[in-house]
Amino acid sequence: MHRRSVISEAVAPWSDIARLLRGGEADTLIPVIIPRHRRRLWWMLPLWCGAYALLTGVMLSLREAGSDGAADVAYGALATLSYVAGVVLLLIGALWWWRSSIVEIEQGTNGVLTRYGAVTRTLDAGRHYLWHPWSRVDFVVDTATEIPYSAPVMACPTQENVPLRSIEFFLKFRITDAVLFVRTIGAGNFDLVLSSAVQDAIRQRARRMRTQRAYDLRGSDVADMQELLNRQLSVYGVRVTGCNIPDVQLPAQYQHHLATRERIAKERTAYEQEWGLTRKRRIDSLGMDIERAKKVRDARIVEVKAALNRAREEVAELLERQETEAQRVRFEIETRGRSGLIAAENEARAQRALAKAYRDNRAVLQYELARRRLEVGAGLAGKAPQPVVVRTDGGTDTSALSTLFAAQLLPRLTAGDRPALGDRPGPVGDGGHDPR
Repeated sequence: MHRRSVISEAVAPWSDIARLLRGGEADTLIPVIIPRHRRRLWWMLPLWCGAYALLTGVMLSLREAGSDGAADVAYGALATLSYVAGVVLLLIGALWWWRSSIVEIEQGTNGVLTRYGAVTRTLDAGRHYLWHPWSRVDFVVDTATEIPYSAPVMACPTQENVPLRSIEFFLKFRITDAVLFVRTIGAGNFDLVLSSAVQDAIRQRARRMRTQRAYDLRGSDVADMQELLNRQLSVYGVRVTGCNIPDVQLPAQYQHHLATRERIAKERTAYEQEWGLTRKRRIDSLGMDIERAKKVRDARIVEVKAALNRAREEVAELLERQETEAQRVRFEIETRGRSGLIAAENEARAQRALAKAYRDNRAVLQYELARRRLEVGAGLAGKAPQPVVVRTDGGTDTSALSTLFAAQLLPRLTAGDRPALGDRPGPVGDGGHDPR
């Protein structure tokens, strides 16, 4: 358990100022030193004595001017001795005054210069000369160092009113205004104010936290607390440069329960890791099986594709053969068609020639037939019997007897001429073909 830091001021000679400001005492931070002054008014004693000796020498010189003999020598020696003593004392007093007026301010600090108790100004680091007898440096304030401050807060209740054992709070602050700091609050009072402000800020933060999440305070973001502390401490010339919560300690019983919970959580994490490894192994095994299945599937796909390619090739060959056969059949059909067409054309031409020849032959035959008919008609006309005029009157009425006689007579008249007619060629039949 860290102890709370204590801020205080110290009275020390000038030779110990650097050691106290940088190291401090045990568990004590000393940002302000009140110098133990060596500057007294004793340096005025040699000056007054020297002045008195000089005045004595002057009186003795005047007394020497009014005397004679041995008294003159004695007053002269005393006057000389007084002059020498006065000069020596004046030199000693001047050196003493010069030496006591030197003030050396440590690097990183500021000196608060006062005159008759009133603050006049601040002195920067380096050597300064205070010629005024009543001017002095009352405070040496460290304004460059970031002073660490640790403030554990005990019995800090959480949201469930469970008092935490302690909350360690660490901050760094720097004094920005030395005069405002030493005249407004001082180091001792600032320790109380800073401790109260830190405890109030920590308790407000812990009040908003649940006990089971108390460890979340360690290393958490405390920028809001730093801003709050800066607002409270800015009136004292102090600025907080950084802060954090390094440690949180829970009550013993709750810590035991929390340790058990953490142990169970660790075991659960171990089981989860073991299960994760088992699951990973199973997933890897399944992945390998899947890869093997994929390889088998790819091999089968390759085989199917090869078979499909072969089938496509066979179908292509079959189609090519069928197409060739169809082409051959088509060529044969076309050839036969062309042959038939040529034969039909030839036959048509022959028919046309035959028809033309038939037309020519028919005209000849008709001519011959007409000529024959004329010959036959002429022959028949030459050998025809003479008609028998039965009645020559122009009457229209015939008797039955005349009609019967004509019917019986006409066949007999014509019977003798039929053989001669049968020997002659008969008429041409249908079609106009010659019987010969």
